[in-house]
Amino acid sequence: MPNVAVVGTQWGDEGKGKIVDLYTEGADVIARFQGGNNAGHTLVVKGRKTVLHLIPSGILHDNKICIIGNGVVVDPVVFIQEIEELQKGGLFPPNTKLYISEKAHLIMPYHKLLDVAREASSTGKKIGTTGRGIGPAYEDKVARTGIRVCDLYDETRLLEKLRRSLTEKNFLLTGLYSRTPLTADEIAAEYLDYAQKIKPYVADTSMIIDNAMKSGKKILFEGAQGAHLDIDHGTYPYVTSSNTVAGNAACGSGIGPNAINNVVGICKAYTTRVGEGPFPTELTDEIGQQIQRVGQEFGATTGRPRRCGWLDMVLIRQAVRTSGITALAITKMDVLTGLDIIKICVGYKSDSGELTHAVPANIDLLTQYQPVYEELAGWKEDILQARNIADLPANARKYVQRLEELSGARINLVSVGPGREETIILHDPFRD
Repeated sequence: MPNVAVVGTQWGDEGKGKIVDLYTEGADVIARFQGGNNAGHTLVVKGRKTVLHLIPSGILHDNKICIIGNGVVVDPVVFIQEIEELQKGGLFPPNTKLYISEKAHLIMPYHKLLDVAREASSTGKKIGTTGRGIGPAYEDKVARTGIRVCDLYDETRLLEKLRRSLTEKNFLLTGLYSRTPLTADEIAAEYLDYAQKIKPYVADTSMIIDNAMKSGKKILFEGAQGAHLDIDHGTYPYVTSSNTVAGNAACGSGIGPNAINNVVGICKAYTTRVGEGPFPTELTDEIGQQIQRVGQEFGATTGRPRRCGWLDMVLIRQAVRTSGITALAITKMDVLTGLDIIKICVGYKSDSGELTHAVPANIDLLTQYQPVYEELAGWKEDILQARNIADLPANARKYVQRLEELSGARINLVSVGPGREETIILHDPFRD
């Protein structure tokens, strides 16, 4: 059976939650493989909006296995809150299983304090972090000083690791950022309480996925953020703290790369970005404001307004290359309805007039580049009721066709509204 990875192709906020929710119908196991609760996946089912930050979007379906993989950094407070909210709303299906990797690293109180303190002190050079402690948690993971889920069930080991970490963290909090120091005993007491609440969900998730594949089950690997927030391949340093490209689906889930058969890249019909960093096609005029308003472009996690601009195919082509994307899912096509002209960035031009079709590693260069646009005629017709590609206005079909040509990846799906049913399905990634 084919297994599918779903990743973002831009700077996140592409609408992955809806697409994962749709593809979950054809999957047996849904595995989140990176990031933390800095991601926000918004789902609209039967007119009801649900926002998930940590638990996989597939949780709304019955008879599924949902996994938070070892590559995710977990805030146990958020994990517990999301479970309680889902149960309270009757949204946690009775036959769906939820597991969290025993190898996943935990976000600790000092991670969040350091995250906020650093950003506050970065005068004029802010990254735009969500302040959730994601980056500092990944730092400790790489420094081999992190605390993992499995450490919660060995109190002696937990206290030992906390005391060792706080020697450094309290020095930074008090000496550099003038914050109040933390105590190992208080944190341990708090987290040992969380340990009992999450214990029913803790498992060797790599083994669960492997057993599922051996029994012919279909796996959907769910990414967070987007390709250009990747710590290696994004617009560094204005990036997240993990690898968001599809290759990390293997590492972050505990399976081999040969287990992934198809990669679907989620591509918004225009471009948005939250926080700081270069944005060549950004629109600061009335059109940008219209896209922001109609698209309700405000962060699901932070509520921050998203910067909006024309679709940048230079970014998309790089995402296709770095993630091995086999197909694209186009989201929010309806937001472009009513525009007379729609532009697509097909390259960048330097001050000297040199044309390039690649994203430079040096973001100072990217900031200086001017986008080179193709212009297409827009459409006025309402497309919310379109369920087949033929239902779209001719100009909307031309737009989709041009995106397929420019990206080099076929279009699997076109989303024409936020609801599950407001979708045109062209291909099923689990079948073809």
